[in-house]
Amino acid sequence: MPRYDIAVPDLSGKRAVVTGASDGIGLGVAARLAAAGAEVLLPVRNPDKGRAAIGRIRQQVPDADVSLRALDLSSLDSVAAFGRDLREEGRPIHILVNNAGVMTPPERRTTADGFELQFGTNHLGHFALVGRLLPLLRAGHARVTSQLSIAANQGAINWADLNWERSYHGMRAYSQSKIALGLFGLELDRRSRANGWGVTSNLCHPGVAPTNLLAARPEVGRDRDSGGRRLIRALSARGILVGTIESALLPALYAATSPDAGGARLYGPRGLGHLGGPPAEQKLYGRLRGVEEAARVWAVSEELTRVPVASA
Repeated sequence: MPRYDIAVPDLSGKRAVVTGASDGIGLGVAARLAAAGAEVLLPVRNPDKGRAAIGRIRQQVPDADVSLRALDLSSLDSVAAFGRDLREEGRPIHILVNNAGVMTPPERRTTADGFELQFGTNHLGHFALVGRLLPLLRAGHARVTSQLSIAANQGAINWADLNWERSYHGMRAYSQSKIALGLFGLELDRRSRANGWGVTSNLCHPGVAPTNLLAARPEVGRDRDSGGRRLIRALSARGILVGTIESALLPALYAATSPDAGGARLYGPRGLGHLGGPPAEQKLYGRLRGVEEAARVWAVSEELTRVPVASA
């Protein structure tokens, strides 16, 4: 456990969905939600990893109410099937944590639908997910928390080439995906308030921690841990500057559950450079403040995913 922690309110009777919960920060968030009494759904791409994650949660929380669902955010058909299954169950969703992500494939890769992998998974997949689940989110007066990155404070949306077909740059494409997700999260809160949807949407980022984003991941074409991950792991083990998995999950947990966490706000570590430390509200990154750009992201995302979130 980190040197600091937060109190999580009683979540008995609440239904939560956490993407990317088969390991790392998502797994930690799911375990904490389950420990607070929530029913937690783990939508996963790899069922073996999902079953292992449930086993780890139940080691910590023996009576945890957790279950697996199939979801591949890099496939809009998979997102549609997941949304359809949950709508057929007809149970309100009270917490959605958009946590899953991929980071900096060495070479350009695409989703099942032909989008650049990071933009398609990190942003468009979550955009479509919210659209498919919106009736359930409205029924649960849900809080939607989207996991960004300090990378959303650099770079820009490459409007001239959203899919990086002409000149791929892994880190710039990653930044774009997180900026787009952040702009969408803020626009979701604005539209919810304007239309009376009853959904609260906010943002978080974990700082820097030794997660599996930069680990060896065959699905992104990385056959060994990156040098950056090895450095982060060494610093984290020594308590230098960056966080741990346990501390890095706290901003998402706070944003998703605290009665003091509001909509259209950003939460992250408050340590030096916001790389580690206890969670706190932070100023919105400059790249997230454009209301017109947020509306543009929304419109383009509806067009690309063919999911009309505004009329869901």
